[in-house]
Amino acid sequence: MDPNSTPTTQDIHQVMQNVQSFKGDFKLSKAGFDPKMPGHTTEHHMIKRQEPRTPKKEGAGIGLPVDVRKEMGLMLDEHQCAFTVALHQYNKHHWLSEGAESFLSLHELLEEHITETIKHIDMIGERVSRLGVVPTAHPVTQHELSYIKHEPEGRYSVRDHLRNDLEHELKIQQMIRKTIERAHQLKDYGTVQVLEDILVDREDLGYHLYSVLEDDTLTRGMEHLVSKQGNLAGDRPMDPYSPLQ
Repeated sequence: MDPNSTPTTQDIHQVMQNVQSFKGDFKLSKAGFDPKMPGHTTEHHMIKRQEPRTPKKEGAGIGLPVDVRKEMGLMLDEHQCAFTVALHQYNKHHWLSEGAESFLSLHELLEEHITETIKHIDMIGERVSRLGVVPTAHPVTQHELSYIKHEPEGRYSVRDHLRNDLEHELKIQQMIRKTIERAHQLKDYGTVQVLEDILVDREDLGYHLYSVLEDDTLTRGMEHLVSKQGNLAGDRPMDPYSPLQ
């Protein structure tokens, strides 16, 4: 670690270290019925027409071989699961926004991230379905299949929350690029178009988080108000009879 680094640059350094060590493998072997997978078995009397994470053998209205539709469908399904995990974490951080700089500005920023993530979940889920594959919807199974994991429960610092979100975004971008590359090889240009549109949006969201975590800040200009010495605001109790109260 650079001895001249600040807490803010250390945050960025930690994210980049974590992302560089991220292997990012798809779980393509986890296809079809698995009695150990949450949501795959239960006592019900519904008529099952297709097993989870499997492709339709014929048809689907897209002229790609079944093995291509299966591979692309399973990859996209993992993206859908990862985006759902990211959505849950964004919701949590949106609800827990606090502080003079954070409550309104970050509250609104994270609301934008939530809106975009919901849109991307739908875009990917629709593509999975069009490829004839059954998208994963059980929340426990989604987390099992996701290549990103939700942070531990509890309230952490705002910077911790945003650093974890940035790490998610960089991993998502990395995995989307892998799928775009593979889709080109398999001539699945419909998936390429869907993911390229999403990738540009996710890069924007990652840039927003990176910028918020950057080192420079206007609050340094208020240091004379909040430092322990010469604190003009003071920590005195307010007179309950003051007309300002």
